[in-house]
Amino acid sequence: MGLGAGISMGFAEALSDDGSLTGRGHPYVRGVVCGLMTTLGGIGHTMPYLIANLHLATSVAIGVVIFELAAISYIRHRYMESPWVSATVQVVLGGVLVSLTWILIGSS
Repeated sequence: MGLGAGISMGFAEALSDDGSLTGRGHPYVRGVVCGLMTTLGGIGHTMPYLIANLHLATSVAIGVVIFELAAISYIRHRYMESPWVSATVQVVLGGVLVSLTWILIGSS
């Protein structure tokens, strides 16, 4: 995760629609914002592994991911007018599914 994921997510968002259908703004701006935020998120939860102690690094990374999920829930609630509980459940469920996927991939 990181720059490559950020570029691909930004490109996918820019191609999703021209903004007239959803009213979400210009596709290039959405693509840049989505790409930058994906890159920042990827860097944010991998940087703790520069800490020499693996358990401490994992605890810090988990804290960063929880913060990221809370921020996404807030943004969905505040700017996309999703009910707070609905936004939180959707984001947490998505986070759990991604985590389980990585656990399954790592254990195979």
